[in-house]
Amino acid sequence: MTTAFDLDELAWAGAHRRGHFLLSSGLHAADYLQCALYLAQPARAERAGRAVAEAVRADAQAPDLVIAPALGGVIIGHETARALGVPFLFTERSDGRMALRRGFEVTSGQRVLVVEDVVTTGGSTREVIELVVERGGEVLGVASLVNRSRTPNPFAPLPYRPLLVVDFPVWTPEECPLCREGLPIDRPGSRVVR
Repeated sequence: MTTAFDLDELAWAGAHRRGHFLLSSGLHAADYLQCALYLAQPARAERAGRAVAEAVRADAQAPDLVIAPALGGVIIGHETARALGVPFLFTERSDGRMALRRGFEVTSGQRVLVVEDVVTTGGSTREVIELVVERGGEVLGVASLVNRSRTPNPFAPLPYRPLLVVDFPVWTPEECPLCREGLPIDRPGSRVVR
């Protein structure tokens, strides 16, 4: 096992899968990253959280709290907050939109870092950003384990720090060559996709 956060490390942990997948974004892909499998080992999760925190500190960001969308961002968000020494909270999808749960609050003027596991379209992360702004918080930036969005910063002008950038093709259902081949599709994501 290596200590670097890379595709080899993800594959070693069983977190990089190949097949035909329906992503929570609604797009199709031949590669799926199940970071929860990687983060299930507490020592790896702690190490990844420290790496995200170091990247954030390198950008001179000093958040008051870390927030992450459930479910994928919860473990890495928690570990990043722990490494930064700040509180952590998460959002859940309720009635089709992101909401704060379990008594969590973002107060006016709080400096917030948004953390996610894998960014594909950035949709869930943008919803969290909107939620923080609606409550008067200041989003300092976004960090993730993996950027698979095929764009360097899908959250510009906010700073964005992924630990790993991958260039896996994704397709709309209509464009998907795996669908045309008749390969069965796997729906591993945490969000229900119609």
